Amino acid sequence: MPADADAAPAPPHSAEGTTGSDTAPCLRILLVGDIYARPGRRAAAEWIPALRRDRQLDLVVANAENAAGGHGVTESIVRKLYAYGVDVITTGNHVWDRAEFLPQLQRQERVLRPLNYPVEAPGRGSIVMPTRAGQPVAVVSLQGRTLMHPVDCPFHAIQAEVERLRQLTPIIVVDFHAETTAEKAAMGWYLDGRVSAVIGTHTHVQTADDRLLPAGTAYLTDVGMTGAQDSVIGVRPDIAIERFLTAVPKRFKPAEGNVQLNGVIVEVEPATGRARRIERLQLAAAAGGGSDDDREP
Repeated sequence: MPADADAAPAPPHSAEGTTGSDTAPCLRILLVGDIYARPGRRAAAEWIPALRRDRQLDLVVANAENAAGGHGVTESIVRKLYAYGVDVITTGNHVWDRAEFLPQLQRQERVLRPLNYPVEAPGRGSIVMPTRAGQPVAVVSLQGRTLMHPVDCPFHAIQAEVERLRQLTPIIVVDFHAETTAEKAAMGWYLDGRVSAVIGTHTHVQTADDRLLPAGTAYLTDVGMTGAQDSVIGVRPDIAIERFLTAVPKRFKPAEGNVQLNGVIVEVEPATGRARRIERLQLAAAAGGGSDDDREP
């Protein structure tokens, strides 16, 4: 891993009585918090290959709905994220921000839009992705409704999808892109024992409530943001403050300072899909970040 990192992972939570040596080897799955604009992409370029190598990750999932200048994602950025080691890209309400990308949702099987949009919307909400060793892992992108644009009920949508996916694999990871803590917590309890992990995205602020729920589901209300932490959820503070003071809409510009990768590693039993360990990550990027191409915002 980069030697100059000055942010350490949070203490992990493990299943009672499990040290990692008294069970069969677990799959290690990394979920990367919302990649915000160029600073987030630089952190991803620096850290994802290192984590993939040093932590022997089996699968990497990244939310990239803000990867293009804070608004949506592009085909070229998707290719970059794949090159860094991302296997599946999840999104949320901002996936629709760039009309030119919408046809890609039909072509890019590994880029997910939220499952609970109407069936007429382009794209798909889940994928069963094999690890490099061939173990199938299901990834679902899901969006909340509270204080967000109205979509189909996420609880009903995920219930049917989990029943379908469990015929294919016991390992199911859910990115729940939602605004409120209550809706996310309810989803965690609703899916406890039926999926391997429910990891929240959208608010861009990492929470400290990572835990293993009683029936074996790893849960975190929000994994946080991969981008500039000296910001207002990725935006330059001066611009955000001006908007609050004046109520006048103003184009947001990404902040640059104190860049981190926020993420979480979940270890999962391959045979049962039960989570055995969850570990939050807050990893500082080196000055200048990774090797992301500067031509895109």
